[in-house]
Amino acid sequence: MRASSQEHRRRWVAVTAAVGAVSLVAACGGGGIGSETGVEQQVGNAAALPNHVPVEYATPDFPSVNGSTAGFENVPEELVQVFDSPPGSGGKYTVMTPLWGTIPPTEGNQYFDAVNEAIGTDLRFQISDGNTYGDKLAAVLASPKDVADWVSIPSWNIPPRFGQAVDTIFTDLTPYLAGDAVEAYPNLANIPTDAWRACMWNGKLYGLPFPGELINDATFYRADLLPEDVELPTTADEMLEFVDSLTDAGDRQWGTNDLWAHATQMFSVPPKWTQDAEGNLVHRVETQEYRDALAWMAELYAQGSVHPDAVAESGDGKERFESGQVLVTADGLGAWHEALGRNLPSNPDFAQQPMPVFAADGGEPQLYKANAASMCSYLKKSDDEAVVAELLEAANFLASPYGTAEYQLINSGVEGVHFELDADRLPVATQLAQTEVQPSYIFLVDPPVVNAKVQYPGYVEDFTTWMADAAPYVVEPLFYGMQITEPAAYASLGQPFEDLEGDIARGRKSLDDLDAAVETWRSSGGEELRAFYQEILDGSAPDAGTD
Repeated sequence: MRASSQEHRRRWVAVTAAVGAVSLVAACGGGGIGSETGVEQQVGNAAALPNHVPVEYATPDFPSVNGSTAGFENVPEELVQVFDSPPGSGGKYTVMTPLWGTIPPTEGNQYFDAVNEAIGTDLRFQISDGNTYGDKLAAVLASPKDVADWVSIPSWNIPPRFGQAVDTIFTDLTPYLAGDAVEAYPNLANIPTDAWRACMWNGKLYGLPFPGELINDATFYRADLLPEDVELPTTADEMLEFVDSLTDAGDRQWGTNDLWAHATQMFSVPPKWTQDAEGNLVHRVETQEYRDALAWMAELYAQGSVHPDAVAESGDGKERFESGQVLVTADGLGAWHEALGRNLPSNPDFAQQPMPVFAADGGEPQLYKANAASMCSYLKKSDDEAVVAELLEAANFLASPYGTAEYQLINSGVEGVHFELDADRLPVATQLAQTEVQPSYIFLVDPPVVNAKVQYPGYVEDFTTWMADAAPYVVEPLFYGMQITEPAAYASLGQPFEDLEGDIARGRKSLDDLDAAVETWRSSGGEELRAFYQEILDGSAPDAGTD
């Protein structure tokens, strides 16, 4: 359930009409960075970050390497009971979270009752549809009296000027968690430093993170359907030859779905901004890497290796891949275990594997680190230190890592009520769990991600070793760990490129059109946007007192 919910955490919608009201709230408080121009950005202060003190209740079979996901090939025989007694003080608090699924009943729910009892704190959930959560969130933040005591905010739902309003709405957690102060909460101290960076505003720590993985995406192939003795590609040219060799339109088999995500990785296209040799800011659409990736995509489509439905941007790419109509596809890592769950019961030979990462020229690859936290939660501003302390105790409980009884309770509910253990000691949900147990507490704070899906033979080892092999090639993109709200005037500046990428790949437009689009981008606000980011870059330099 946990990984499935992560897969649904996409960038759905920007906050709309209610945002203006949030700005009014911000105007009543202290101005954040960029307040004079009506924009703000998150800039961290290393001194405000919590220390990272790893804690291990169960030893992974496949340890983390350079931040990669650790793996457990077997469920521990005995789970560790971290808390001898509930850490809470009996307080009652409201909690606002999103959910991409059926919203469970909050009254008379044995799952919520059991977790709250174990914490010793009554957390009353206000759950909203994740697809429209941004609108709901903006409306609530516009009226501070309506803000819940504990609020989850996905990174893609952060309202404009949030940095200016955050101190008037939420509690500054820096005094409670910065440096070695976090060690009073060992499970929170176990969360990696990068994840905390995503929860900082104006040099202070305000949020509690939902940690993510080092890498989010991969290019998969059907290992069970490849011809014998076929060699996997190690360069861009070999990749073209590889998918071409797998294509037999007469037999209704094609080499691949769209591979734009693979192309950007293979050519190491920066996520947004980079710097040239002289230190000048360069947008991704201005880079040679971006140009080369588009040229490669045009070759891929021109040689006829892409399934016709993918060319037409129709149909379901997952279905094409899982049915064997295409043998290569790019997707999120969460799609891997989901595909195994769908296909192994009827096709035990189904084998999906990720390609080892490689650079277009066969040299050393370079991947960009994924967001270390896709969302953070915030505690409503309170001068009552006892309230803050109790909620942090609850957060410490909720951050209990894999291998603990608390983790199993939070993620699966009560044994005998919400699940039974199978032969692999994995929780199997009961019918009641279908109604009562949904991802909820995890959106407040979560421990570091692990892979323990032992129900799929070989999967944990394949997943963790693939990521461990790729981890040494991961680098931080420029502005990593900073959530930046651009001026509204530039909101649609990049949209033409999203359309152009598909047109160039499919041969409807050329690289000459890219050149024209870049010039239009520069004259329509791109240069001003560059200056905006340059100010942030200058302000976040070490000599400016930030990390």
